[in-house]
Amino acid sequence: MPSKPKLQETIAYRLTEILRRLNEGEKLDPHALAEEFGVNLRTIQRDLNERFAFLELEKKEGVYSINRMRLGTLNFKDVQRFASLAGLQGLHPMLSTDFLKSILENRLQSALLIRGHNYEDLRGKEQLFNQLKHAIEECHAVSYEYLKPAGSKLVESVRPYKLVNQDGIWYLAATDAGQLKSYAFSKIDRLLVWPETFTPDPAIVKNVNEEDSIWMNLKKTEVVLKVARHAADYFLRRKLIGGQKIEKKLEDGGLIISGTIAHPNQILPIVRYWLPSIHVISPEGMQAELESQLRGYLGQA
Repeated sequence: MPSKPKLQETIAYRLTEILRRLNEGEKLDPHALAEEFGVNLRTIQRDLNERFAFLELEKKEGVYSINRMRLGTLNFKDVQRFASLAGLQGLHPMLSTDFLKSILENRLQSALLIRGHNYEDLRGKEQLFNQLKHAIEECHAVSYEYLKPAGSKLVESVRPYKLVNQDGIWYLAATDAGQLKSYAFSKIDRLLVWPETFTPDPAIVKNVNEEDSIWMNLKKTEVVLKVARHAADYFLRRKLIGGQKIEKKLEDGGLIISGTIAHPNQILPIVRYWLPSIHVISPEGMQAELESQLRGYLGQA
C-alpha cells in the first residue's frame, strides 16, 4: 500500500498547480479548488489572497485570475521554485511579498539555491540574511564571526557565491583564499560587507550549482554500493547519495550504484539507515569499518 504523501509535498503540489493554471490564463473558482484538493475553502482563500498576493490577482464574481499584462510571464521553473518556498513557511525568513516578487527575478536567482522541502526557523536573523544576499548579488567580499563548539572564529574577507538551502538548512558557499567552503548560516554573526567587489569565477559558480551536497571540497572519492531488491525502488525514484548513478540492475532486482563523497559522513549515515539492505563495495575497508562501529555500539548496549 503506497505511503500517504507528506503534508509539505501536498502543499507544494497544490500551490504549483494553482500557480500554473493562473499563469496559463485560467479563471479559478475557490469552491471548486477546495473540493479538488480536499481542503477547506478558507485554506484556498488564504492561498489566493495571501500566498499569491504578489501576483495582485483580479477577483470578479468570486473567481480569481491573473492580470493579462502578467499572463505567461512565469515559466515552469518559476512555478516549482515558488512552490518550494511559499508552501513551507520558514524556508526563507519572513516570506514577505517583496521576497516572493524578487524570487522570480534572474538577479536574485543567482544568489539563492534551494534543494529539498524542509526548513529551519531563522526568525531573528532576517536582516543578516538579506545583507548577505545583497552582498552576493553585488559581489562584495564579507567578513563575519563563525560560531563553533570551541568558540567563535573570525572569518575574514571571503567571497560569497551562493546561499544554498540543502534539505532545509541554509549554508553560505564562499571562497576563502581561493578554496571553496560551506558555512552554516545559523552560525554566522556580526557580518561586515566590504566595499570592494570581486569577479565571480565561472568554475566556482559551476561547481556550486552542480554540487548536490554542502561538502564543497573539490576532492571527491567514489563509492560503490550494492542495494538489495526491496530497497532498490527508493534509489530508483530519487538520489539518496551525492552524484548517484545506477551502474547496474541485478537479476534479483537489486542495484549496483555509485556516487561521490568528500567525507565518509556523507555516506555512512545513509548506509546505516538502510542496513541490512545495503553493502559498501568500495572504497575498500569502509564496510569493515562500518561493521566494526556497529559491533562496538552493540557491545555497549
